[in-house]
Amino acid sequence: MLTETIKYDEKGLIPVVVQDYRTNAVLMQAYMNEESLRLSLETKKAVYYSRSRQKLWVKGEESGHYQLIKDIFIDCDGDCILLIVEQVGAACHTDNFSCFYRSLTEDESKTTIPNSNVLYHIYDIISDRLKRPKQGSYTNYLFDKGIDKICKKIGEESAEVIIAAKNSSKDEVRYESADLLYHLLVLLKQTGVTPEEVFAELQSRRE
Repeated sequence: MLTETIKYDEKGLIPVVVQDYRTNAVLMQAYMNEESLRLSLETKKAVYYSRSRQKLWVKGEESGHYQLIKDIFIDCDGDCILLIVEQVGAACHTDNFSCFYRSLTEDESKTTIPNSNVLYHIYDIISDRLKRPKQGSYTNYLFDKGIDKICKKIGEESAEVIIAAKNSSKDEVRYESADLLYHLLVLLKQTGVTPEEVFAELQSRRE
């Protein structure tokens, strides 16, 4: 078995790089020992070894932000593991989707370059609100009101995008489009459709 080729360091640990299976974003870096790797393979949830606490820990055991394992790779030298996961919620304790959100090559005030990964992050937050309602949450307000309210909001936000475009206002188009995308993600969750299914539909239309 490939597990027999793994080269643990003198402390019995091996570094693990964690990558999101949907966005390919590098989420975090951690360590495993033989037992945590075995548990990860058995449970299909990421289990790591905490060097500071000197104990095993299941990612998300306190926050609920589990990492559901899709695949595990080992590098050519056998001394590093690549974990491909479905990240539930945020990977970072700062509530950022990835722990690697700060750039050393950009202005210190700038974090990650915005990209489509934020759609998954927002969708995961929406999913978490449905599972664990939060008092005062606008997302929970929409879910409580139901599909008619959500559809009405999409209609309103679509109209706002059209008005912004007719006004030739780039700032308004950007702002209203973000509102529309958010409400559309709420609708997807309400109807049981995942972003991946929408992306697959778009991909089928490329030709």
